[in-house]
Amino acid sequence: MSKEFMISRTFDAPRDLVWKAWSEAEAFGQWWGPKGCKLDVAKFEFKPGGHFHYGMKMPDGQIWWGRFVYREIAKPESIVFVNSFSDAVGGVARAPFSATWPLEILNTLTFTEHGGKTTLELRGGPVNPTDEERAMFEGMFGSMQQGFGGTFDQLEEFLAKA
Repeated sequence: MSKEFMISRTFDAPRDLVWKAWSEAEAFGQWWGPKGCKLDVAKFEFKPGGHFHYGMKMPDGQIWWGRFVYREIAKPESIVFVNSFSDAVGGVARAPFSATWPLEILNTLTFTEHGGKTTLELRGGPVNPTDEERAMFEGMFGSMQQGFGGTFDQLEEFLAKA
């Protein structure tokens, strides 16, 4: 069994606003992804069974495609989705940086509000990984903390302006 990745951040914003940032295409497109990347939202269906398909233009000009497939949505408490890299038409694809990155990651987001601030917790792990994929995933926790940290910094900036 794989170890689970976890990251948590408390935002100075009410839960409804943080939820909106995750549930509306226009908002999501303004902050999702690594710093320095431009996001193009190709498809956004925020419902169980729906897809979020996106392209991230990297600083070197490459486009990395990705997708979410939403499994469960319990407004405003949680979102369960499978995230993967994809091709330009939305099919699951290998990560552009590794042949051993897991094809799919099952993520659970929880939104908890206390005193007008919202704690967002993300937990995730690979779906049916090989031993190599599991080792790669677990070996990238530090990098994922840094990557999600930058993404959450952008979310924080978005929320401050909203």
